Parts: sequence; C-alpha cells; structure tokens
Amino acid sequence: MNMTLRYCLLFALLISCLHVTGQPDAKPYASLIKPADLKENLSIIAADALEGRETGTRGQKMAAAFISHHFETLGLKAPVNGSFYQHFDLYKSIPGEVYLTTGGIRYKNYQDIIYYGKDNSGGEVQLPMVFAGKGRPEDYIDLDVSGKGVMVMVPEEGNFREAISAARSANAAMVFILNTRTGEAFKEYARQYESFLSEGRLSLKKPQNGTSSSGLFFISPVVAEKIFDTTLEKLSVAAGEGSKKPSLKKVAPGKVVYKTTVEIKTVKTENVLGFLEGTDKKDEVIVITSHYDHIGKKSKGEGDLINNGADDDGSGTVTVLQLAKAFARAKAEGNGPRRSILFMTVAGEENGLLGSEYYTEHPVFPLEKTVVNLNIDMVGRRDEGHKESPPYVYVIGSDKLSSTLHTLSENVNRKYTKLLFDYTYNDENHPARLYYRSDHWNFARKNIPIIFYFDGIHEDYHLPSDEVDKIEFDLLAVRAKCVFFTAWEIANRADRIRPDAK
Repeated sequence: MNMTLRYCLLFALLISCLHVTGQPDAKPYASLIKPADLKENLSIIAADALEGRETGTRGQKMAAAFISHHFETLGLKAPVNGSFYQHFDLYKSIPGEVYLTTGGIRYKNYQDIIYYGKDNSGGEVQLPMVFAGKGRPEDYIDLDVSGKGVMVMVPEEGNFREAISAARSANAAMVFILNTRTGEAFKEYARQYESFLSEGRLSLKKPQNGTSSSGLFFISPVVAEKIFDTTLEKLSVAAGEGSKKPSLKKVAPGKVVYKTTVEIKTVKTENVLGFLEGTDKKDEVIVITSHYDHIGKKSKGEGDLINNGADDDGSGTVTVLQLAKAFARAKAEGNGPRRSILFMTVAGEENGLLGSEYYTEHPVFPLEKTVVNLNIDMVGRRDEGHKESPPYVYVIGSDKLSSTLHTLSENVNRKYTKLLFDYTYNDENHPARLYYRSDHWNFARKNIPIIFYFDGIHEDYHLPSDEVDKIEFDLLAVRAKCVFFTAWEIANRADRIRPDAK
C-alpha cells in the first residue's frame, strides 16, 4: 500500500470515528483548567479587599465586576438586554424593638427569646398558648390551635422544620420552639443567632406590616416554664407520652403578649451571566451555577474578621470561570457545543438561595428549554471523613429527576476523572438537608434535572479561616474537569436529558 493511500484511509477512519462519537475530543479543552489559573482567580475573589462579598456590599459588587470582565474577555454574550448583570432588589429586615411578655415578666430578644422573622406585628399581639408536645401531626388530632400560639419541644440538634410545618397546617397563629434544655445552651444559641440576624435578613418579597404569622420564636426553658406555669420536666413527660395519652391536654393553656418591630431597607444586587451560544441545538440551554456571595465581615471580635469564603463558594465561582474559558476556546476553534451554555454566578445564596430563585422566577432563557443545572458549591477542600481518601466529591441530586443524567454522570467520571463519588448527602432526608440548601434546588423544584457538586462541611465553614491557602488546587482542578466533561457530554449528545416520566 503506498503512503498516499495509507494517509487517505487513516483520515477517513478519523472522520468515521468523529461521526460515531458525534463530538470532537474534549480532553484538549479540559487541559485548560489548570490549578495555577484557579488559584490566581481565587486569590482575587477571596481577597480581603472584597470584605467577604456579602450581598449588596461593595465587595460583592467588586466580585461581580471581576466576573463580568472575565466573561467579556472570553467573548461570551451578555444575555440580559446586552448586559452581563441581571439586576434585582432584595429587602433587608433589621430587627428593632422585639419582646415577649408572659406571667408578668418581659423577655428581650437575644436574651431569653429569639425572633426569627421579617414582619412588623403592628403593635402588641396577645395570644392564647397551647402546648403541642413534639409538634408531630398526630399531636394535633385533639388540639384546637387555630388562631393560637403553639409551643413545641424538639431535640437540640433536631430538625424543627417539620414541627413548624405541622403547626401552620393546623392554622397556628405563631410557633414557639423550645430546642434547648438549659439556660446556658439557650444563651449560646441566642449568641449565634444574634451574630447573623441583628444586621438584617434579606428576602425577595417585601415584608408587610401588621402580621408576624410567617415568623417564629425560639424560647428558653425559663420562658417555656413561665408560659405554662409548670416545670420543664413535666413538659418533657407530656411531650414524651404524645397524643395517645391525655398528658398534652393536662398542660394548662397559657398566654403571651409579644411585639416585633422590623426596619425594611432595599438592597440592590445582581446575578452575573455569560452566554455561549450552541450550534444546531442552540435553543436548548445548560445552566452552570455557583454563588459568588458570602457572609461578609464579623461585626464584633478581634483579629481576622473577614469571612473570605475561599471554599464557600469562591472555589465554585472560579470553577465556573475556568469552565467558561474551556468551552469558549472550543467554540473559537470550531468545536463549540451543540447546546448553548449559560454560565451564571448568583448573589444572595447565603441569605436563602435568593439569586437563583430570582432567576428561576424571571428566567432569561425559557425554563422549558433549560436542560440541566450543574451547581458547584464548595469544591476546593476535604472534609474530616476524607482526609486520607482518594480524590472524591460529594454528588447530590443526580438521580432525583433523571436516571439518564445519573447514568451519564457516572459514566463520564468513570471514563475521565475517576473521582470517588460519595452519595452520603444525596438522601433527601439526611439531617443536613443539602439537597435543599444550594442553588440547584430552585431548578429542581421547577423539574429541571440537576447535579450538585460539594466537598463537605469542614472546620472552617462560615469562618474567617476559610482562606485561599487551605484550598487543594490540584483536587479542585480534577473536580472542575469532572463538571466540564459532564457538561460537554450533555451539551453534545444527540438526545436531550429529560426528567423521568412520573
């Protein structure tokens, strides 16, 4: 066989392979995701100058400017009416005068009570009080709590959300949670809440005056005893016996008077979006997210007061930047994705997933055309359980809505990155409830398949010690490549990823 014929056959074979696979080789573009670039960008995003990137602050605006400049430099499209910014308003609720009176004694906020809410009561509110034990649905079978206050006892480390839901389903006017058993324990609990509530909470919806039904109170054991004129021990016994015995009814009703005063301020912020248009399937969009906000500066104390958030979620943010770089290079070389990709870093995550909620309620691209959300939140560290393990990542939600997505995710990792996929937090009922705690949730609740990549809760979570020098950049790069290869496969496969039929 002469050389010319041999080269022709080799070229034909290569073309044939390209048609079989349906896409070009992803590896050269994944190689653009480098530890050095991740570190360089994170050193800016998590710098002290950005003061912890709290939503609405100067530091958050500086981070947004850096991200948008990065997108512009890559040649991504500005998809929000010619802007990379999706602007929206939030409302900060700052506690003012808050107190609760019972048994002739007035209790102050962050001392023996904690008000967790965003509404003004419009003056003093008087409520009859009912004890509902552990607050399970069955505890309300023979209790009339409609329009009344309800007190429930939950374990100190327990999940009180179900108890709140059951009380509101029974039409309780206000919920009072007792989840500490000593005054010292409540004092520490109140200190923690004061540290993040006293400066104000953010919401998408502007709170209205004259109602407090959406809030709740945490109360100390002393207050609980005073409300029902009994002892903590007797309340515990009654709660333990539950609804099948008459003990709950034997706890005599009480009454309280409370007042909540909240100042409302408007906070302007923005998500940052960069768009890479696809080729023959460009109307279908993959959304890759991280949150670029963090919790700002500590208001009290000594030493380092800046919560830099290098891992949470600086690591996810710089991953999105590098993914955008890799896909933009592929497109520039004629190997762009078939489906479009929206690279989006959101604000307000630390305040309740607000930026992603705003996007899914005001989408720039139709949600029915949104194929998958890949969400990256904390991917630069190891947790205590994986100090000596092979390279790993927690994978959450991949199987919740689409078995096809889950299989694709597993196959891609097996082929390319070979990370240890840990599904510990994938259980929707896991006490940490991580399936509901990052921005993917706002897509999942719209029935859009998701994957959430996460490294675990480590000792520096939400502390000033979450610094750049503790990031494992080699491990971060491997995790970023895992997301890249997964996105590449989703973007270029023949069939769209869809939710499983119900």
